[in-house]
Amino acid sequence: MTHVIGVDLGGTKTAAGVVSSSGEVMVSETIPTLNRAGGEAILDATAALISGLVERAADAGVTVSGVGVGSAGVIDAAAGTVVSATDAILGWAGTNLAAGLSARVGLPVRAVNDVHAHAIGEAWLGAAAGSSSSLMVAFGTGVGGSFVLGWAPVLGHRFVGGHVGHFASPYATFEGVPLPCVCGSAGHVEAIASGPAIHESYLRFGGSAVDAVDTRGVFALASSSTPDGGAAATASRAAALRAIDLGAGAAGQAVGGLINILDPETVVISGGLADAGELWWEPMEAALRQELLAPLAQVPVARATLGNTAAIVGAAKLVL
Repeated sequence: MTHVIGVDLGGTKTAAGVVSSSGEVMVSETIPTLNRAGGEAILDATAALISGLVERAADAGVTVSGVGVGSAGVIDAAAGTVVSATDAILGWAGTNLAAGLSARVGLPVRAVNDVHAHAIGEAWLGAAAGSSSSLMVAFGTGVGGSFVLGWAPVLGHRFVGGHVGHFASPYATFEGVPLPCVCGSAGHVEAIASGPAIHESYLRFGGSAVDAVDTRGVFALASSSTPDGGAAATASRAAALRAIDLGAGAAGQAVGGLINILDPETVVISGGLADAGELWWEPMEAALRQELLAPLAQVPVARATLGNTAAIVGAAKLVL
């Protein structure tokens, strides 16, 4: 049986695992990403992680034949290079990811963006398994996505395909002014529908930072039927409910519009917000369904099922 290593290289941590041809993750390990040390240091640390897993596989009588990497940033999947990256990983843009890792570990390496890897995993073994096409959209710290045909993600001519957080949303305004987006533009889906955006909406709606210091706090406050602290806490809870409903509505409308354009067989919603419960899911799906053209009304919409292993499995599928 063929075995490869799948790597999920993110802005804060890098996870990798030995994956069989059936998609079983035999053994895995996670290290912090050296996101302030530059591309070469990240390659060194990732190579050490891979080499350790190769040795552990050998001890179990398993030979590793290749490495697949799902990485943060815009990845030229043909050349295996990092076209661009945010400041979440300093010095990552321009890194020769595939060739650099291959030279260090002595194995063939293929690379793709991490959200595409996540979507490949869900298309292969997760919520979209068995589908001829699937759209996955992830709502968390940012908003990203991937349209997968078979097990091949649509990457785009310049490998930027999947940046679904960066088109206009009518929800992304406050008092008539488009909300700034992390990409440098304004009025985008990510500016209103990401996790941090929900916390920012909560504060704009009069919520207290004391009552909810982050997005998790917003959801905890909204889920509390009797918040402590009297009228002020009650007002903060109302702001939390309003912010979640707004962010979820923006998310649903955006996904619904994408479904109208792409007509996928299956839709998968992933990320921290998708796992936050019905408080977010119900208004999200309601807004999504409201947006759909009539022939698409019954499109299946499911939560991602593979969790933290999705990108590892998807990256492995690149070389299996």
